Amino acid sequence: MSGLAIVTGGAGFIGGHLVRQLVEAGREVRVIERPGADVGGLPAGVEVRFADIRDRDALEPALRGASQVYHLAANPNLWVRDRGEFDAVNHRGAVNVLELALEAGAHRVVHTSTESILTRHRGGGPIDENVDIKESDAVGPYCLSKLRAENAAMDMARRGAPVVVANPTMPVGPGDRGLSPPTRLILDFCRGKLPVIMDCTLNLIDVRDAAAGLVLAMERGEPGRRHLLAGENLTLAGLLEVLSGLCGVPAPRWRVPYGVGLAVAYASEFWADRAGGGAPRASVTGVRLARRIMHFDPSRSLSVLGLRPRPVRDALADAVGWLRETGQIPRGRSA
Repeated sequence: MSGLAIVTGGAGFIGGHLVRQLVEAGREVRVIERPGADVGGLPAGVEVRFADIRDRDALEPALRGASQVYHLAANPNLWVRDRGEFDAVNHRGAVNVLELALEAGAHRVVHTSTESILTRHRGGGPIDENVDIKESDAVGPYCLSKLRAENAAMDMARRGAPVVVANPTMPVGPGDRGLSPPTRLILDFCRGKLPVIMDCTLNLIDVRDAAAGLVLAMERGEPGRRHLLAGENLTLAGLLEVLSGLCGVPAPRWRVPYGVGLAVAYASEFWADRAGGGAPRASVTGVRLARRIMHFDPSRSLSVLGLRPRPVRDALADAVGWLRETGQIPRGRSA
């Protein structure tokens, strides 16, 4: 494909790797980021426009000239003090991007959704891209906002718009300057700040493969269908065993019962909401998601796209290596 590729949220974790891959492929790239965002990690020469995706008047000129638009901009956290921000950014902001991109004449748009909206209560086998999800299934305001945005993208595609939906699972790997939830988990563990865990299953994909999957979704994806960009299913205990071998920190032996974890999360959010400090140590949405099935089968999507994700252990090793290089964990610990 040729022409201008625009990436919203291009300075984020997946977005940064996506922009780098597009530039290396010889593409002309423009990044749209929120005002004040750190764009220091972007490749030299990439055009950056600052615009809040909630502001259609600021967004419209930033999207002019697009041939393809990759929409990644979102609030990826599971907690914010103003819960209404999730719908304003992740849902209504996404609709702004999709509508204005199409009005600007974009030939193709990839909407980046999430695996967390595809979860369901325990029972049954692995989840694939065809799972039927209702708003009543959504866990908390973050997931609800992302589900509403995906539904809007699907509605546009059903009306004939060239909008493709991709659902990456939890990305891990190097270069996460903003410390997304998976990288924060890795960082806390390697610092010895994760003494207990809950029983749950996660699906992890190398961030570079998630970015490559978005490029393939742009080229080969089917409008009106989900494309599940998933890697390996791991229990949290299994993930920490891998990390233990990489950074030398013993994996925790104590398990927290779900009810206790949920109570701690409510208390932590209560304190964070009212004390005006940092984010809670545990979020209610995160604990509730731990009770859901997070075991995914991406075989059809990966076949359609031609994506072959690398082993997650390699991604984790690169994530730990990057955290060492940036001085966020000690260099001396290794298996």
